[in-house]
Amino acid sequence: MMSRAARFLMAPWCFMASVARDPNARFWLLVSLATAGYVLFIVAMLVATAVHSTPGDLLGALQSREIQHSIYLSLLTCSLTALLSLLVAVPIGYLLARRKFFGKALVESILDIPIVLPPMVIGLCLLILFQTRMGGFVDSVIPFTYTVFGVVLAQFVIGVAFAIRTMRGTFDQLSQRPEDVAMTLGCSRGGAMWRVTLPAAGKGMVAAASVAWARSLGEFGPVLVFAGATRMKTEVLPTTVWLELSVGNLEGAIGVSLLMVLFAMIVLVAMRMAGERW
Repeated sequence: MMSRAARFLMAPWCFMASVARDPNARFWLLVSLATAGYVLFIVAMLVATAVHSTPGDLLGALQSREIQHSIYLSLLTCSLTALLSLLVAVPIGYLLARRKFFGKALVESILDIPIVLPPMVIGLCLLILFQTRMGGFVDSVIPFTYTVFGVVLAQFVIGVAFAIRTMRGTFDQLSQRPEDVAMTLGCSRGGAMWRVTLPAAGKGMVAAASVAWARSLGEFGPVLVFAGATRMKTEVLPTTVWLELSVGNLEGAIGVSLLMVLFAMIVLVAMRMAGERW
């Protein structure tokens, strides 16, 4: 009988022989290698950034009053953006998934524009919009340009586009039959959506909020152009990284970057766990 050590040494060769014989095994091997390569690439970037800094850099970033304010403002604006994005994405995603109407393809294309446009262009478009007569009137009532409201709006424009896509896909996967049954029992269309569809779309709503929050956390271009990067006023974490780099403080920029990675991972993991329990 073959010893345990011999079986261990022969295992890779047996695996390669089975892969060579089975085309399905070759397919899954290629897919697995591509996945592993990309995952390792992401991990390598994060590890290289973490190794380049020290715990003192992270503590130094946390002790700065300006960075503390940008952390608070980022968490506040990202949370508001995720909530607003969900409130807008749910009805739009439901409409696109359930109804066919003239010009639907055009509407879907317009809704995807914030995804494909360069972020700086979105910020510039917002700035120009609020220079018009109507935009100026709105800005005189509720100041958006170079204010915290502007930060939320700049994040919202992009975050909501991803949330709409997520909710559209969620409603597409849900059968309309339970809604129709609820309507035959006396529910209105809105009542059927509220009582039947939305509870079933819980995981999708969590995913949409997660995507909107994560996108908002990383938005730099629109926020910089439309809301500015004023210390202790409109400075959020991405603009903090830019400001620290502009003065040559690489360690501070790395410390803030690691904080962003940490916050993003905590929120995404928490929301995924909430989605699994839904």
